[in-house]
Amino acid sequence: MNKQNFNEELLGFLDASPTPFHATLNMSMMLENAGFIKLDERQKWKLKEGKKYFVMRNDSSVIAFTYPKDKNYTIVGAHTDSPNIKLKPKPVTKEHGVVKFGVEPYGGLLLNPWFDRDLSLAGRVSYLDSKNVIQHVLINVKKAIAIIPSLAIHLDENANKERTVNKQTDISPILTTNDDFEFDEFLKLQLEKLGIQDVKALYANELSFYDTANASYVGLNDDFIASARLDNLLSCYVGLLSICNVDDDKPMMFIASDHEEVGSESTSGASGSFLENTLRRMYNDYEDYMQMIRGSILISADNAHAIHPNFPYKHDANHAPHINKGTVIKINANQRYASNSTTISRFMNVANAVNEPYQEFVTRSDMGCGSTIGPLTATRLGIDTLDVGLPTLAMHSIRELCGSDDAHSLYKIILGFSK
Repeated sequence: MNKQNFNEELLGFLDASPTPFHATLNMSMMLENAGFIKLDERQKWKLKEGKKYFVMRNDSSVIAFTYPKDKNYTIVGAHTDSPNIKLKPKPVTKEHGVVKFGVEPYGGLLLNPWFDRDLSLAGRVSYLDSKNVIQHVLINVKKAIAIIPSLAIHLDENANKERTVNKQTDISPILTTNDDFEFDEFLKLQLEKLGIQDVKALYANELSFYDTANASYVGLNDDFIASARLDNLLSCYVGLLSICNVDDDKPMMFIASDHEEVGSESTSGASGSFLENTLRRMYNDYEDYMQMIRGSILISADNAHAIHPNFPYKHDANHAPHINKGTVIKINANQRYASNSTTISRFMNVANAVNEPYQEFVTRSDMGCGSTIGPLTATRLGIDTLDVGLPTLAMHSIRELCGSDDAHSLYKIILGFSK
């Protein structure tokens, strides 16, 4: 796939995936179109050599794999979740002439960019039907239904000097001036738009606000891609396209886990059992399982901090990634990243073989270093692991920025591992 087609499909994937639930659904449909067979964790698996499969958990995490004779897998790991603001269970407040929603920040998001944006709502809703069966459905309102207005500078003379945001009181989106608004009726209307009339009772929901602005090219020569949720749908897309285009006789696996932004500790997160459970069912003989673990490599793909041209002092001068200069190899002496000299060398060797650039990133020694699913998975499974990422600006903002060259470059490197 050439870079232009790759990026055009990337933009569509980003727009169609406002939540981890939608991203996982979209990936599952793409996998089915590529010939992958869907598995159910609740049923007995009867895997056949030469086939390819995928399995989902919690509607928000997915694992796909080929199943050839060769057990030396290239595994690409990413995460489906992004920082956002989530709706509280009883969200409605009516005061001061408006109806507003109570929300809770998810992950380490930049709050200031959420002001004055056209916001919509998406996620999963659970309800009871007339047969007393609990059903789960994804909704996406799409229409801009809310906004978080800034306080005018006339009322905050320090706004351009210092601006802190109170997570409880300052970020409630306003929806309407109509005091007759009822949340349950709003949800029922969204279900009716999906053709669902049989709703006996509404139960729980997991809904998030998102910016309705579409992903787009930015720059004089379309140098950049601007979008919400680049961290980490960008890596999800790269891993997904890689496994969909690898030959069936090549051992490759792709895992996209939920909840990385809040520590990965859940049934569908990287600290949970999803990947290990899947691998053990693929190879239920312990000797086969251990041969696969020790013969495979995990490429943990998450975004990397590109050097900010207005704040260059935030980076180590010799390890400052540039946008459109290639994939970033992440290194940390204290094992916040799982890369070591052996896995780094393997990645460099493949990148050189396919003529794709790469860079190395080390956090300034006087600054804290984030972590990824890499060390978590390496610790749990004992698999050789490498942490890489695509250089990004404005990470964890409502709209992030990456290069239009880098994702396609990583895609070619990952395919190179199967040659």
